[in-house]
Amino acid sequence: MDSTTLLGQEEIVALTGNPYFSCIISQSHIKSPYQMMLPRKFHHLLPSAVVPAILNCRGKSWEMLYYGDRSFNRFDISWKKFATGNNLEVGDALVFELMDSKKLEFRVQILKGRIPTAVGDPDGCSSATPIVID
Repeated sequence: MDSTTLLGQEEIVALTGNPYFSCIISQSHIKSPYQMMLPRKFHHLLPSAVVPAILNCRGKSWEMLYYGDRSFNRFDISWKKFATGNNLEVGDALVFELMDSKKLEFRVQILKGRIPTAVGDPDGCSSATPIVID
């Protein structure tokens, strides 16, 4: 089987074995405050400082800062350009694969999808709160 697969119109590339994390897009990722926080269990792989980061997706690159010195490690407001440039919607899934830990370079794959509004969560979560898939 080939290492790439077409799912709808999107090309899915097999993971390389590098560390990765994934998340499902919520309102806070694609509307104000446009925040992409990285999962705590991934923090040990990243610097505890403010450093440049690169997201590569669909043949394009987005440069931003990674805030690794905060209580919630995240990308800076440049994340908004990535989110809008890729037409991210609530329910889309993203896979961030760490390709270079020195340059803090990620390969990002987008899996288009929607979470039905009728789906509820017993803990009170909604589509406005981030969902992290681990």
